[in-house]
Amino acid sequence: MEPYSLEKQPAKQVKYGGFWMRFAAYLLDSVIISIPLTILMIVIMVFGLGTMDVFTDPAAVENGDITNQQAISLLLLTLLMVLIGVVVSTVYYAGMHASKWQATVGKKLLKLKVTDLQGNRISFWRAFGRLLAMSFLSGIFYIGYIMAAFTEKKQSLHDLIAGTVVVEDN
Repeated sequence: MEPYSLEKQPAKQVKYGGFWMRFAAYLLDSVIISIPLTILMIVIMVFGLGTMDVFTDPAAVENGDITNQQAISLLLLTLLMVLIGVVVSTVYYAGMHASKWQATVGKKLLKLKVTDLQGNRISFWRAFGRLLAMSFLSGIFYIGYIMAAFTEKKQSLHDLIAGTVVVEDN
């Protein structure tokens, strides 16, 4: 029996995650993250705004009788909800991509994972950078996302910036 040789090992064929599979995974993730966030936001609104008379008195709303204190409270409540949404989304997307799964729940269900260019698991900070690039650059006219349909490794703009690829996880 011969010892194992690197030359005799078959090369593992890498299949990159296509545009439509990635899009479907993103839709699944959007639903998965939106449901609990929406419930949380409703609870915050009910408890945060329910104590303000202006929001429970229809006549006050019609007349525009809102004090500076109520306006500031509403602004702070809105900022709190935005902050919670950003933190939850960051922890979900960056945390899941850097986890042992190397994928969000949507990607995992569709048998996709995110790796670096050598096929290794990415760090939280690389996943965070990928998320930032996705959030701020890829959404411009959706060109950054559409690029995945035309690049050799099916990389979106945020993948090119972060040095990542989405591959099929068999």
